[in-house]
Amino acid sequence: MVGIIGYGAYIPKNRIKTSEIARVWGKDPVNVEKGLGVIEKSVPSIDEDTITISATAAKYALKRAGIEPEKIGAIYIGSESHPYVVKPSGSVVAAALGCEGELRCADYEFACKAGTAAIQNVMGLIEGGYIDYGIAIGADTSQGAPGDALEYSAAAGGAAFVLSKDNKENIVTIEETLSYTTDTPDFWRREHQHYPQHGGRFTGEPAYFKHVGTATEMMMKRAGITPEDVDYVVFHMPNAKFPMTMAKKLGFSKEQIAPSLVVKEIGNTYSGSSLLGLTAVLDIAKPGEKILMTSYGSGAGSDSFYMTVEDAIERKRDLCPKTWEMVHEKRYVDYATYTKYRKKILMR
Repeated sequence: MVGIIGYGAYIPKNRIKTSEIARVWGKDPVNVEKGLGVIEKSVPSIDEDTITISATAAKYALKRAGIEPEKIGAIYIGSESHPYVVKPSGSVVAAALGCEGELRCADYEFACKAGTAAIQNVMGLIEGGYIDYGIAIGADTSQGAPGDALEYSAAAGGAAFVLSKDNKENIVTIEETLSYTTDTPDFWRREHQHYPQHGGRFTGEPAYFKHVGTATEMMMKRAGITPEDVDYVVFHMPNAKFPMTMAKKLGFSKEQIAPSLVVKEIGNTYSGSSLLGLTAVLDIAKPGEKILMTSYGSGAGSDSFYMTVEDAIERKRDLCPKTWEMVHEKRYVDYATYTKYRKKILMR
């Protein structure tokens, strides 16, 4: 069965507190933090983008996988913030990793679930016998208009995974995956627009909760499991309240979801969100434990995965920086520096 043999994460060190953003826009910082459950968010430096984040995360993933870059047969990067409209991020990352040449490569978009879609596509190529190893990445430097509700949570970061059927090297085996998709446009950005628009209160229902809930219930039915059979659950994290509410609705406990909730301290990393939650769980999971992950992408859809942790996790996880270590390695910037780094000052 296809499994993950290497994983890596990257989170920029810069942080801005939600209270600092609230101060600038005359909002009550207590209400902002309470409403979102987000204390601060990551901010990419002026020389960081989806490509640099992807390349760093992928280097860590390759180190944990223990294979040569030349063996990689595909690289797919899911993101809402590819630096180029016409030119792939994947080819640049391939060059940085040293796996140019005979390589399947493409950039994916499906809002915040593009990274999990990349995992499914790499799985298909491996199952079909076209490649032996592939890399799937979800990364973003997400956008939020000045003063908009999104600005308090739109963050930066990403995660990468090396997949294979080399079962003795599996960190986790992917037992099942499925997707649930409808035309529910709760969040969108048109061509030539720098910032996205959103449906406000409709982003909860009928968007996030319907899709994450339905996909997760479909997965539990297909896998023949109940919440009690799962050790860790990971959901897409637009804020801290949505995934916790979703977990409670489906019968999962706080203990099952808490290890993945990096959103509280780094914000919503969009395509990297659920995947960073997964890397945080992999940093502590034990062989034999079960993980259920469901992403969400506006537009709208969810990908769900049911996984079993394997023995190789014990000898691989300490080879690279861990996710919560990156969360806690930080330096704070003020709103003026934040707007400079995010190039908001230049926008009209």
